[in-house]
Amino acid sequence: MAFDIEMIQKVYANLAERVDKARELVGRPLTLSEKILYSHLWEGTPSQAFKRGEDYVDFAPDRVACQDATAQMALLQFMHAGKSKVAVPTTVHCDHLIQAKVDAKTDLARAKQQSNEVFDFLSSVSDKYGIGFWKPGAGIIHQVVLENYAFPGGMMIGTDSHTVNAGGLGMLAIGVGGADAVDVMSGMAWELKFPKLIGVKLTGKLSGWTAPKDVILKVAGILTVKGGTGAIVEYFGEGALAMSCTGKGTICNMGAEIGATTSTFGYDASMDRYLRSTGRADVADAANQVASYLTADAEVYANPEQYFDQVIEINLSELEPHLNGPFTPDLATPISKMKEEAIKNNWPLKIEVGLIGSCTNSSYEDIARAASLAKQVSEKNLKTKAQFTITPGSETVRYTIERDGFIDTFDKIGATVFANACGPCIGMWDREGAEKEERNTIVHSFNRNFSKRADGNPNTLAFVGSPELVTALAIAGDLGFNPLTDTLINEDGQEVRLDEPSGNELPPKGFDAEDPGYQAPAEDGTGVQVAVSPTSERLQLLEPFSPWDGKNITNAKLLIKAFGKCTTDHISMAGPWLRFRGHLDNISNNMLIGAVNAFNQKTNTVKNQLTGAYDAVPAVQRAYKAAGVPSIVVGDHNYGEGSSREHAAMEPRFLGVKAVLVKSFARIHETNLKKQGMLALTFANEADYDKIQENDTINFVDLVDFAPDKPLTLEFVHADGSKDVIMANHSYNDSQIGWFVAGSALNLIAAAGRA
Repeated sequence: MAFDIEMIQKVYANLAERVDKARELVGRPLTLSEKILYSHLWEGTPSQAFKRGEDYVDFAPDRVACQDATAQMALLQFMHAGKSKVAVPTTVHCDHLIQAKVDAKTDLARAKQQSNEVFDFLSSVSDKYGIGFWKPGAGIIHQVVLENYAFPGGMMIGTDSHTVNAGGLGMLAIGVGGADAVDVMSGMAWELKFPKLIGVKLTGKLSGWTAPKDVILKVAGILTVKGGTGAIVEYFGEGALAMSCTGKGTICNMGAEIGATTSTFGYDASMDRYLRSTGRADVADAANQVASYLTADAEVYANPEQYFDQVIEINLSELEPHLNGPFTPDLATPISKMKEEAIKNNWPLKIEVGLIGSCTNSSYEDIARAASLAKQVSEKNLKTKAQFTITPGSETVRYTIERDGFIDTFDKIGATVFANACGPCIGMWDREGAEKEERNTIVHSFNRNFSKRADGNPNTLAFVGSPELVTALAIAGDLGFNPLTDTLINEDGQEVRLDEPSGNELPPKGFDAEDPGYQAPAEDGTGVQVAVSPTSERLQLLEPFSPWDGKNITNAKLLIKAFGKCTTDHISMAGPWLRFRGHLDNISNNMLIGAVNAFNQKTNTVKNQLTGAYDAVPAVQRAYKAAGVPSIVVGDHNYGEGSSREHAAMEPRFLGVKAVLVKSFARIHETNLKKQGMLALTFANEADYDKIQENDTINFVDLVDFAPDKPLTLEFVHADGSKDVIMANHSYNDSQIGWFVAGSALNLIAAAGRA
């Protein structure tokens, strides 16, 4: 039986009535996304139609999932909410704090020793508040959610941007910051601007070397890293129906890389098969009873241009395998053009490492197809030219692929199997020689490839591809190798061609695991003690942020004018910094150290206006805080792209930054800033970015009149006494302004709990 089957059955029991009412209110057929949105309104049965991209709406998600790096801060915040138990089913997954270095067994043992304090904290908090706990080694949050919790037509939020992976099972699964999760865990409504809708029609059928990964790599090339912002991407068509459930999950997973709110597919036979294969026949049976409500109305897919804000069509029969990168996941290159592009851009052709797995591509099907290629190494007397690693997505997948002989196949080509954790995908990779910062090329089946993302080396060029393409390239050791047309020279000097990859969608013998790694919470957690040492370097109890004093912010200093791409990795790096995710003061020492200063094109070097000297960004900000001087951060387009980590908002808030003024925001980061009581502002005129000077002092002219739809006026006073008056837009509504006034959204939750 599935987890939370009664909750799922309740969702389905209300589905028809709510969707039918929504269809009546909207006055037309509905997309799947609209059906799920309208059936999860906080008010229950819909009473009005909403405008896409305009109306803020309160929703009631079915469940919450947290990974260990973000769960620390989320649960530290939840402890302030005054609740005895979470209001909706919630899980914590220990997957981010396991560094890949040697092999699965060695690395897991080391992580349990090094992060024992954090794991014990998460386990005890989960026990106390009724939260399901997945132990270290159980698997990556998104794979575990897909295997155990995702269900068609559901809505969930998760404290990781790749929560969207669950769209492969027909959910609306949305990445959020910890404060949003605390709202829902506390029994409050979750607010979201009603998304726009992008439809992707998939015609034809995947075959040969082309994989589901290539669909999202192609879409990323079309929409870019910000083209999906504020929108849900809904996939449909004959190509979608012919694809596996886990393949759909891969596509939805990387929807985070186009900035999409989430992505999803309509319920079909592949989802039924996957539910039954993962021991959830009861969910499949329940879904089949309401199947017509778990996909769009027929008219929508027949005439998508009438119902979506944008429609993209991709013929899977013609789609070519892609590699995206380096340094950004939307630089899409068909494999037939890669050699030409690499030579033109002077990308190193020699591949040092090929890495497959991660939350994006660690399904049974992915591993089976990669293994079919690995098997050919010995059969064709080849030698693997690059290092090769596998990161299973869960203990269930790992155990099953070991039982079915795939790990033995990988062992024979000298591959390393890492722990069931995020590892290299999030920078938790102790890669030998990375500290030398040599220019090199790697290929992987992960989702992100920002500078320094995998190994901390800014000169590592990472290219994203399907597991099968990555495996072929690792065997060849050559970025310009095209397995569709090229041959390899084997150990006998003969030319051989790799056969097309093949593999079962699901394990013929079913999934299995001796110990999946789940720990159920205590029936009554009131007696469970949660201890946090005051001398801990890893954990720190939170103090509420101060409320707004009701006055204009004046005499603020410019902390940094960030140049170009500034992701949450630049604002709050992962890798070795993950160990401080539960200690706000300590992790604040990484604030904006990866951002490029527009005035000197350097990272982590900004001018301290109090002394005139240059210093590290956190050091300068701490000096401003000690002197009682407010500050602001200025940024470029899509500021805060990438991970959902709210530390990127909490650190500047903690250190005294008052506002972030940028050309545009990534959705999650903008919300995170608002939740923490900060001002998230955008230039009314983007050209004003160029007017901001290094020694500027900033005065807010009319913050005392802060109101929805009313721009704010900022005065930038330059060193020579001249000034520029700049208008700043914002998207705050009345309740969000309430967060700012109270000092944070959590302050309001805590106050409500005490009332």
